[in-house]
Amino acid sequence: QGTRDHPPAQAALRERLLGAVVSCFKRHGAAAIDTPVLELRETLMGKYGEDTKLIYELQDQGGELLALRYDLTVPFARYLAMNKVNNMKRYHVAKVYRRDNPATTRGRYREFYQCDFDIAGQFDPMIPDAECLKIVHEILSDLQLGDFVIKVNDRRILNGVFAVCGVPENKFITACSTVDKLDKVPWEEVRSEMVGEKGLSPEVADRIGEYVQLHGGLDLIERLLQDPKLSQNKLAKEGLGDMKLLFEYLTLFGITGKISFDLSLARGLDYYTGVIFEAVLLQQENEHVEELVGVGSVAGGGRYDGLVGMFDPKGRKVPCVGVSIGIERIFSILEQRLEASGEKLRTTETQVLVATPQKHLLAARLKLISELWDAGIKAEMLYKKDPKLLKQLQYCEDTGIPLAAIVGEQELADGVVKLRDVSTREEVRM
Repeated sequence: QGTRDHPPAQAALRERLLGAVVSCFKRHGAAAIDTPVLELRETLMGKYGEDTKLIYELQDQGGELLALRYDLTVPFARYLAMNKVNNMKRYHVAKVYRRDNPATTRGRYREFYQCDFDIAGQFDPMIPDAECLKIVHEILSDLQLGDFVIKVNDRRILNGVFAVCGVPENKFITACSTVDKLDKVPWEEVRSEMVGEKGLSPEVADRIGEYVQLHGGLDLIERLLQDPKLSQNKLAKEGLGDMKLLFEYLTLFGITGKISFDLSLARGLDYYTGVIFEAVLLQQENEHVEELVGVGSVAGGGRYDGLVGMFDPKGRKVPCVGVSIGIERIFSILEQRLEASGEKLRTTETQVLVATPQKHLLAARLKLISELWDAGIKAEMLYKKDPKLLKQLQYCEDTGIPLAAIVGEQELADGVVKLRDVSTREEVRM
């Protein structure tokens, strides 16, 4: 349950999609790494907030407690700490595992791919963070998924809001995961969870509500910097100062039209320490409306400056910021689009079919196809001794092979090959 097989058409679409994402990561100078699917259980525990219960736990014969990786960020932090790496720009495309209730129609699985890009190292504020947002913008624009918005917030601003509203510090993280639901449920429900389940007073919840329902751009940042309560909070002030800087850089990148500073954005993971962001697809207005409802978030990320230190024996800190592209959700959308359009996707890359028009010419086909393969040309032939020419050409049409190289008795006598364009039926002798 919650896993799937990919037939050739899906695998081809997936490969094309991953190719577009990886080429963007490479364009920004990232190197690839790989880590094991298995991690020690203790490596993963306590890093994912309330989602820790979704970790797949395993035990090997030696009694060692293991778990399947839950994301690609924690393994990256462990990798940096173990190998004493101080700065690195890396991407990683691999499967992760979550013991979740699958909702396969919405692209939620128990085994799925993640595509991560991260910048680790001590740099001037907000320059790497701005690049991560630019990458999200590039990928979503490139894939032409329709209109999107990238919501941005900062953990320090959120914690500042909680502090000035009177939330006790030990409840910051649970308050965060409640606020994080605001994109899915109305404020009334979030408020009742805060009061009912999380034990906050109604007054505190109302004060939080005044802030977390705000969203805007530079103007809102300026307004909050002047806010009598928030401006007195050291954390919030730092966060707002950095947010202002971030928006200046995003303006230079020319992408602020798609960016929204949104105080309700919390992202439920424990390890974020600064800027956090999430890209959301906006409702498509077309006849396939019902298919695209509830796709929601297609990328997310943020800054996690304390995570590497958790794995380092000396507590050495390596600041990091990164982004994860929600490839499964994007894949679901593209798949539905392909189905709706009725377009056939080629599943192979064969350039030419080697064909013969008469009987007893298998040897000629084998010799020619061998020469083509050796020259690096993608070629196929039918696995029959004497196939009919019509059948061979039909195979080209069915699988989208553009050319047929035909060798008959006449061609062999003349030492040539007849090359046929399958769609136009034009032929040339070469």
